[in-house]
Amino acid sequence: MRRTTLFALLAIPLIATAARADKLVLVAGGGTGDDRTDATKAKLIQPFGVDFAPEGTVYIVEMAKGERLRAINAKGELITLAGTEGKKGGEGDGGPGAKATFNGMHSLAVGPANEVYLADTWNNRVRKFDPKESTVSAFAGTGEKGFSGDGGPADKAKFGGCFCVSFDPDKKNLFITDLDNRRIRKVDMKTKIVTTVAGTGQKGVPKDGEEATKQPLVDPRAHAVDKDGNLWILERGGHALRVVDAKGKIRTVAGTGQKGMGTGEALKAALNGPKHLCIDKDGSVLIADTENHRIVRYDPKAATIAVVAGSGKRGKTLGNGDPLKAEFNQPHGVIVHPKTGDIYISDASNGRVLKIVREK
Repeated sequence: MRRTTLFALLAIPLIATAARADKLVLVAGGGTGDDRTDATKAKLIQPFGVDFAPEGTVYIVEMAKGERLRAINAKGELITLAGTEGKKGGEGDGGPGAKATFNGMHSLAVGPANEVYLADTWNNRVRKFDPKESTVSAFAGTGEKGFSGDGGPADKAKFGGCFCVSFDPDKKNLFITDLDNRRIRKVDMKTKIVTTVAGTGQKGVPKDGEEATKQPLVDPRAHAVDKDGNLWILERGGHALRVVDAKGKIRTVAGTGQKGMGTGEALKAALNGPKHLCIDKDGSVLIADTENHRIVRYDPKAATIAVVAGSGKRGKTLGNGDPLKAEFNQPHGVIVHPKTGDIYISDASNGRVLKIVREK
């Protein structure tokens, strides 16, 4: 009797520890249902970007074959807020979201007044969705491909493929990855003035320690700004992570410049077509290593790369909830929920959004 009791007591902490392990779960997509359907049973088409409203709404943007802004509401339903499935265009500014058209949206960001900023990528501009009025309006870019406008109003500027939009932590500035112009640009949310903060427009690997605005970039695909004012830049074809410090100096911190699949020492750990990143609560950088079908973490203190999720094999299995055993198909987005700390993954080519429920 005593042995049984002792065994039971010893087993309790082991069970509790196992229960606290990170778990990968389905958030939306993978099904066939339409609007007003349980999000986990609904159809998503190429989900690329995810962001969150303070009241709990989860926003999702669908890329080329979807062309829609979707949302998971308080009831857990997946609904359409703007755009029409598969319909490309650039119409609808000033009108209802349901009548607006888009062209290859890649990213989105919730703004200081809870409006949703949309990287309308192949329309070469950023547009804004007002959730209160359900309307779409212009914000940055004329729609004409080119490069111009630095020092002037954002809505008069020209961009060449707006692939990523995100705010700094205080939401005082909206940063835009202007990929075709090989620049990261910034819009002051108070003045609406646009400026370049990294890149010259030339293609090349920047020199460590030099001014970011005087150095080339290979093909910047995404960016993120941390609480210390560091601007992290992810290069798709450059297969690298770079950082611009608060003084405006750039350096390469991860990736070899050649595609591959690596871990360990960051500058020796190869990436393969990485397409998105975000800052975790501990200041580390999460990277959607897209063509390696995995999510990795760059630790700035240790200067290392480690796998967070994904076996590296293209597939669909969720690995019985084990993030490291799961299979993805070109994950194009990764973002951390500001309240729960859960990691959301846009598993684009599997048509679903997943999340890693963090160990509590």
